Amino acid sequence: QVQLVESGGGLVQAGGSLRLSCTASGRTFSKFAMAWFRQAPGKEREFVAAIVWGGEGMYNEDSVKGRFTISRDNAKNTLYLQMNDLKPEDTAVYYCAAGPRLSDDDGKWDYWGQGTQVTVSS
Repeated sequence: QVQLVESGGGLVQAGGSLRLSCTASGRTFSKFAMAWFRQAPGKEREFVAAIVWGGEGMYNEDSVKGRFTISRDNAKNTLYLQMNDLKPEDTAVYYCAAGPRLSDDDGKWDYWGQGTQVTVSS
């Protein structure tokens, strides 16, 4: 059983930056992959980025376009998403996820956080 808790969301002007964090607890294995997804009102959940235990990541280039960086601190069981040059279209609830393997399909992740709201104003 794994519990994930996100933090770091908030309100920011376009062009600003935020860093999201997701801390895992109670997990039964240590070397799982982790990911960020986001969901805007009226839209489906969208893959943002994912990272394996060793630190290699994958990104949704259509969404991120070089502006976001995913990282993790395995000793702290914490996932990060550094978001720079934020745009209004980045406004969404951001969720972290954990599972045994990388995937851009939200149905293949086993554990999910509660989400943190990111709002980017013009």
